[in-house]
Amino acid sequence: MNLKEIKTHFPILNQSVNGHRLVYLDNAATSQKPKVVIDALATYYRTYNANPHRGVHTLGVKATDAYEDAREKVKTFINAKKTEEIIFTRGTTSSLNLVAQSYVREFLKEGDEILITEMEHHSNLIPWQQAAKKIGAVLKYIPLSSDGTVDLNNVKKSITAKTKFISITHVSNVLGTINPIKELAKLAHQQGAVICIDAAQSVSHLGVDVQDLNCDFLAFSGHKMMGPTGIGVLYGKKELLENMPPVEFGGEMIDFVGLYDSTWKEVPWKFEGGTPIVAGAIGLGAAIDFLGQIGLEKIRLHERTLTSYALEQLSTIEGISIYGPKDPEQRGGLITFNVDHVHPHDLATVLDSEGIAIRAGHHCCQPLMKWLNVSATARASFYLYNTEEDIDLLINGIKTAKAYFEEAFVL
Repeated sequence: MNLKEIKTHFPILNQSVNGHRLVYLDNAATSQKPKVVIDALATYYRTYNANPHRGVHTLGVKATDAYEDAREKVKTFINAKKTEEIIFTRGTTSSLNLVAQSYVREFLKEGDEILITEMEHHSNLIPWQQAAKKIGAVLKYIPLSSDGTVDLNNVKKSITAKTKFISITHVSNVLGTINPIKELAKLAHQQGAVICIDAAQSVSHLGVDVQDLNCDFLAFSGHKMMGPTGIGVLYGKKELLENMPPVEFGGEMIDFVGLYDSTWKEVPWKFEGGTPIVAGAIGLGAAIDFLGQIGLEKIRLHERTLTSYALEQLSTIEGISIYGPKDPEQRGGLITFNVDHVHPHDLATVLDSEGIAIRAGHHCCQPLMKWLNVSATARASFYLYNTEEDIDLLINGIKTAKAYFEEAFVL
């Protein structure tokens, strides 16, 4: 599929916002959906809406096949060893909380150390923070380098004999930093620790091979990779999942229920209590098919080209501060920045008046904002349907906002 024709597959992009062509640059928050994903959802609801695994009628069988086929697609997409290692959840946050409740609280004890970084999204910080409080574990932070990267020497200094669990983002949703996950996993395993990866910003941009990374857990969301909202994935090594207790109880995940005791299904189903997220899984499967038609290598190259171009153009604006690595090879397809005398929310409002959607705020990373010594930032994030023309419009919009607020500042 030609990247120049990509936009034609996204109905939402064929509209005007405030009298201007929509320029959508908030992909790190959520991505737009291609027609094939929308059609897959509509087809399910129109023609075979039913609960999987339960009914033996035709619609139920068809729903079961589609749901489990989506699981198989995810397994292939991230190169998991076994289909049973794929658990469907509501999203990255839900996946990480499952690990916190079912693994960390169950297998770590008082005095054990949990290791993370200050660049983590709240979803990859609060679950470990709360688990540590519950069991008396110690939450530690790997120091960040001045450019917002993780130095492996700092990792080596931070890991001790008490380190039992490490969780880190693959790509920072603020700094854009691509972390050396494979090397981190090796260091973790040398100390006997388990490592969990937040892949929300990487799985559909860089591509992920869980066997090559040798991570123990990995979490991501469907809505950030052109799939529906409300569907996510937790990958876990089968030997770990088999020993973990379920955290939600009820229909679908049970094997036998008595008046005073019950037993559970095998993985992954013991973690999928209640009516499964059928439509979401089907939509996610359609998104994976769409990504496969394009190729993740093409997407990564396209994003790297856009990021490089955007970094060059942003650097020409006087009074701009850009956060994270300067080398596009070291970062994902997003850029976080601030402009002197212009609050990020004001900048986002001006850009919106010109049809340009960016994100402004703390990006669910308040500790990182403190590390950066700012209260908020603006963020432009790119995906396969963005172009250099989009970047040019962004730059012009920033210059317009800057000129307006500088004049107001002087007055």
